[in-house]
Amino acid sequence: MNRLKQLRLEKGLLQSDIAKVINKTDRAVGQYERGERDPNTETWIKLSNFFNVSLDYLLGKTDSKKLNNKIDDILNEEMIGMSKEEYDKLPKEQKKQIHDFALFVKEQYENNNK
Repeated sequence: MNRLKQLRLEKGLLQSDIAKVINKTDRAVGQYERGERDPNTETWIKLSNFFNVSLDYLLGKTDSKKLNNKIDDILNEEMIGMSKEEYDKLPKEQKKQIHDFALFVKEQYENNNK
């Protein structure tokens, strides 16, 4: 069973439910599930977002459903002035401070753009 069907069944959804989310037909979803047809990139992204899993998981490249887009996973010098390796060396308390500050900045931005 492919990942799309597995995720759909885990959520107790019908092919028609998925079809509405990705703006395709029930038949197309069935073809995706049977491997008779491949979704385009935009559809893969919609499915990934809907099921809250990584594209790699959907494509069968990893068994981890986890989305790797947390700030801890995308650190770079341009973003916070240190490399991932430097960040990894920090004590847990300092990592939490960076995380909390990032959430604060995000919240400020969202409040200013309402």
